Amino acid sequence: MAPSTTPRTGRQPAEGGRFEPDPPGSGSGTRALLRIATAGSVDDGKSTLVGRLLHDLDAVLPDQLAAVERASHDRGLAAADLALLTDGLRAEREQGITIDVAYRYFATPTRRYILADTPGHVQYTRNMVTGASTARLAALLIDARHGVVEQTRRHLAIAALLRVPYTVFLVNKMDLVGFDEEIFAYVASRLSAHATRLGIESLTVIPISALRGDNVVERSTAMDWYQGPTLLDHLEAVPVADDPAAEPVRFPVQYVIRSAEHNYRGYAGQLVSGVLRPGDKVALLPSDQRSTISAIDVNGEPVEEAFAPQSVAVRLTDDIDVARGDLMAATVSAPAATRDVTAMVCHLSDRPLCVGDRVLLRHTTRTVKAVVTELSYRLDITTLERSPYPDRLRVNDIARVMLRTAAPIVADDYAVNRYCGAFLLIDEAHGDTLTAGMIGRTSLEDADGS
Repeated sequence: MAPSTTPRTGRQPAEGGRFEPDPPGSGSGTRALLRIATAGSVDDGKSTLVGRLLHDLDAVLPDQLAAVERASHDRGLAAADLALLTDGLRAEREQGITIDVAYRYFATPTRRYILADTPGHVQYTRNMVTGASTARLAALLIDARHGVVEQTRRHLAIAALLRVPYTVFLVNKMDLVGFDEEIFAYVASRLSAHATRLGIESLTVIPISALRGDNVVERSTAMDWYQGPTLLDHLEAVPVADDPAAEPVRFPVQYVIRSAEHNYRGYAGQLVSGVLRPGDKVALLPSDQRSTISAIDVNGEPVEEAFAPQSVAVRLTDDIDVARGDLMAATVSAPAATRDVTAMVCHLSDRPLCVGDRVLLRHTTRTVKAVVTELSYRLDITTLERSPYPDRLRVNDIARVMLRTAAPIVADDYAVNRYCGAFLLIDEAHGDTLTAGMIGRTSLEDADGS
């Protein structure tokens, strides 16, 4: 199958025949936003896949494509190496691997996308955690020649740990195995079995060739035995958000807006889950003050309803003390305040984390002092075996820890609310990020990993 030259989206190309995606943050129309993270073992073709997707959607500017073609020619390649569209660091191009998380933006007539191309090497596990932490869909690549390998299991476990709602497996390099249906079926069965043990329920498996473009944007004529969606078809069909009305109200206050001249006092921030309306009874936490919403403003104009993830200013009927770091929640679903935090963490820093370390804990818009009281165990992300009570956590380690905070925080379990169940540990002296954490029990603790 020859690479596609006609965009499948149906969108009219811009002058010069190229598709021009909306710039990030442009707020164009009402198109929904889907966040994607790619992952896979070294040389499974992640960067080539992203480059192919952008190329076949005509989302690459002419000068960018020309630069890639020149660089490919200089390296003695007969065709453009589309991986160069995402591997932007000099070290990545020299080594032929992805090191940092590369973010790419593109759009179709119905959706906008932010895609995080995350590294595959084990030493950059923390980068994969960073890229997947906000993703709604994880796209995990597998080399059809090698099947499920150690890094496949590791990245699948991380997707389960982070509770990424949707997972798609892309069995790549099918052209190198003769587009064999039996090989694909074997790899797909292994993936499905391992995903089920990790508690991953929503998954799809697609055979592709990122190099040729088979089943990426255009359907492959070399694999007519496959009747499922292409990657683009799947991306267009995945639900981009849960129903906000079914979620508990969580509104971390970022800023207090005051105007004595207009007798105005509003509490600004992003509504991270749920729906707010004037007249709703709310609790202000951790002080547990109660009030009623009198009005909600969006871009300076009052509205009758606000829903996640809108940024709004909320006005209350009572003049009470509310500040940055407080959490507004519906009185019927208000979480409890606590100073004892048990969480699964991924250590991100070269500085080790030890029992007794004093850190800053940043949760939503609230930052409090904390101390590490216990390192319960270190988790082998591949085998899911536990090493109890390690003396320290090193970079890329994933472990269960216990913390004691100097002031209470109001948090959900990460399984209930990804935003209000996540936190960062910060170095008190230098302000460096040390650790990313997920509060409560994870699905990995119930998995056997076999």
